[in-house]
Amino acid sequence: MLNEILPFDFQIDTVAIASACLWSLVLYLTFASLKDWITDQLTRWFNFAERSLYTSVEEFEATRAARESQNAFYASVFSIVPFLVAGFFCNWGLELSLGLSWSFSLGIMACIGCGVYILGHQDGQA
Repeated sequence: MLNEILPFDFQIDTVAIASACLWSLVLYLTFASLKDWITDQLTRWFNFAERSLYTSVEEFEATRAARESQNAFYASVFSIVPFLVAGFFCNWGLELSLGLSWSFSLGIMACIGCGVYILGHQDGQA
């Protein structure tokens, strides 16, 4: 479909994208405390940046709760980006050293292992 719109041809490696997303999911689940820290910092920054847009204190305080919850949502969504970058580099390193099929297979095994770890960690906290 993109080849019909654009005048040039380019290839998209879907296996590499899927493998990088697998590795970013592993990192996102494994480093939950880092994810929470990134989300908190982004929330603080969004709230600070949005405060500078208002000139009156009354107008700022009137919609504060809704804006803070919206900023928390945006921070949660944007906290995925560093893990996507790290997952891309993990996939790239494994692809260079072991090959593309191994990178994808190890990503699946790491997701399974990470899921078991997270379940055990939650059970241990309860």
